[in-house]
Amino acid sequence: MARNFIPLLAQGWRYYNNYRLCYSCNILHCLHYQSNLLFTTVALTLGNEVTSSSIPTQNANERSLGKNGLCEASRDIKTFCEQGKLNEAMDILQVMDQQGIKLDLAVYNSLLQTCIDMKAVAEGRMVHEYMIKDGFKPDTNLKTKLIILYAKCGSLVYARQVFDEMFERNVVTWTAMIAGYAQHGCAEESLLLFSNMLRVGIKANQYTFASVLRACARSGVLEQGKQIHSSILKTRFRSYLFVESALVDMHSKCGSIEDARRVFDKMFQRDVVSWNAMVAGYVVQGDADKAWRLFCQMQQARMKPDQFTFGSILRACSSLAALEKGRQVHACVIRMGFQSYSVVAGALVDMYAKCGNMNNARVIFDLMSPKDVISCTAMITGYAQQHGHDEEALSIYYETWRAGIKPDHVMFSSVLSACAGLAALEQGRQIHAHIFKIESESYIVLGNALVDMYAKSGRIEDARHLFDTMHERNVVSWTTMITGYGKHGHGKDVLQLFEQMQQMGIRPNDVTFVAVLSACSHAGLVDEAWQYFNSMIQDHHYTPRAEHYACLVDLLGRAGCLDDAHKFIKEKVPFEPNASIWGALLGACRIHGNVELGKLAAEHLFELDPQNSGNYVMLANIYAASGRRADAVKVRKMMRDKGIKKEPGYSWIEIKKRVYTFVAGDRSHPQSEEIYAMIDNLTSQMKEIGYVPDTNFVLHNMEEELKEYILCHHSEKLAIAFGLISTPQGTPIRVVKNLRVCGDCHTATKFISKIVHREIVVRDCNRFHHFRDGLCTCGDYW
Repeated sequence: MARNFIPLLAQGWRYYNNYRLCYSCNILHCLHYQSNLLFTTVALTLGNEVTSSSIPTQNANERSLGKNGLCEASRDIKTFCEQGKLNEAMDILQVMDQQGIKLDLAVYNSLLQTCIDMKAVAEGRMVHEYMIKDGFKPDTNLKTKLIILYAKCGSLVYARQVFDEMFERNVVTWTAMIAGYAQHGCAEESLLLFSNMLRVGIKANQYTFASVLRACARSGVLEQGKQIHSSILKTRFRSYLFVESALVDMHSKCGSIEDARRVFDKMFQRDVVSWNAMVAGYVVQGDADKAWRLFCQMQQARMKPDQFTFGSILRACSSLAALEKGRQVHACVIRMGFQSYSVVAGALVDMYAKCGNMNNARVIFDLMSPKDVISCTAMITGYAQQHGHDEEALSIYYETWRAGIKPDHVMFSSVLSACAGLAALEQGRQIHAHIFKIESESYIVLGNALVDMYAKSGRIEDARHLFDTMHERNVVSWTTMITGYGKHGHGKDVLQLFEQMQQMGIRPNDVTFVAVLSACSHAGLVDEAWQYFNSMIQDHHYTPRAEHYACLVDLLGRAGCLDDAHKFIKEKVPFEPNASIWGALLGACRIHGNVELGKLAAEHLFELDPQNSGNYVMLANIYAASGRRADAVKVRKMMRDKGIKKEPGYSWIEIKKRVYTFVAGDRSHPQSEEIYAMIDNLTSQMKEIGYVPDTNFVLHNMEEELKEYILCHHSEKLAIAFGLISTPQGTPIRVVKNLRVCGDCHTATKFISKIVHREIVVRDCNRFHHFRDGLCTCGDYW
């Protein structure tokens, strides 16, 4: 019989990397040691080849069934646990279970401690099940270890089950459960359990106090935190370093930053945790300057920062938009070797993005592995806030989605802002579906972002539907909807919504009044605008800003009262008028052809905003429209002499979730021939019903025929033509232009809408134009 085991032993050795087989060889050795000397010789030969790193050394003469077998198995498990080899220890446990050999308290204690150290909740659960199966009765300390394991790994239900089944609990038991709740965001349960502990007469220790202070910090319950602080002052734990650090953290996160600083200043000894709590507290409370000064003091005190210090101080740099300070911190991060920590890398991405340096942000982001939701959100937000980078924001969002990173409400809000910037309705709808899928729509900020996206994408009806179905609305929600109505020229809807807002007890802010006044201006509601302006000052006690005065100048200008607008600027604006105020007057002069007042406004703008090409172009257009082409040429020459280049105009349209961009005379599109054929066809039909190209909008000195050709191929016309050949008959065409729509394109689009019997929605830099049956909702004033 013994000879039959020799091949099995050899096979076990050949696969010794599988410890379970190797250990089975030793069990077989035990079973047959005394029966055959040859078997023993082979077993010893094979066993000697197994190194100490594979299994603990075993003496074949000592191995036998019964007590000795249990002792050796227990010793092996303990040895593996001491070496951190949990898998090997669990293999032995399984073998012993199969052999019916039970383990003692010390072995279970070693296994559970190793599971705690390695956060191995699955293995810990198996150990717990072995205890129950074997009928083992763990003592209080062993049950406490089970609670610590489950709580540390987030299995709070199992932890509480063990806790509730205990007849005897000590302070360590209570603290383990309290700490578990606090660590995993269950602050209320943690505080309730702490109260129950005190009620049954268990006195808290330093770890209990630190845990319950963390719960107070997470839930923001300052009064309870102060009560616990008072209790701590009556104990010897008041001077324990980590208790003091927890007090600093609690006070700062609960908004009592002065109390946090008092605790911090009274500390006899501070470690990096103490400094981090105070620096992070200033950042959380929005005092980035004090956070920066404290960080400098930390360095002067020769306290070495860690990854959490850098994460906090980089957030402070982000809040200050302090790029140079951020670069200094980045250099320190590299020097100390923290650049690979995810919390630091994410903070660096956020800092560079918020400081407008997207190139550096992208370099760091591309080097991150793995990427997390915070860094992805920082990149998306940074691109969305930078003019002309909305497509990059969407690209990163889709990469994030494909990588399986679950977006949060902040990321969704940022990517919806990018969709709004592009007026990418189809992509916005897809992201709306993503939001609905993961059930995040309940956030007010998301509801606001969705309303804004639909409004800026030309779907004001969808925006209103979403607004009406929001479970909760704040002042931003109302202001967003009012702004949307204003941009679409729905002045009456703005006034109705504004009155409804006040009836519901929502106090408008100064931004709301800008939206209302702008809407009144676009709709020509002069009396109403003055009424709301006076109410803003007298009833709501807001001091008007430049934006409010600019709306009133625009209002008077649209009404044709240009002299009154100029008089208002000189006599009623209580500060030096800025570019927005003079710009409103210049725009009115363009519409009404007032050359002299337009020249005056432009001269002020050349001083206030000398690099803004739009002001020069508008003055040149005013000159050209009045027949003063020589003066228009002079303005163009002035631009060249100053090195000012006209911002290139471009238009884009979304077709099947893809954005197509066009510039004037663009022939780069694969369907250029079809696009140009459509334009030629439309131009012929428009001329038949009265369209005359307005070549005054071409300021170059050239033949009229060439001017007309240039006009016909402006970017918005190309985008409209592409939309017509790419979408089914009857569907609306939605185009966005980065600049103000030129007068000829505005006229031509009215004719096109009448010919093709489609609604054409054009969003320029100022407002929406809805063209239907030869008319525009702007009333030809934009």
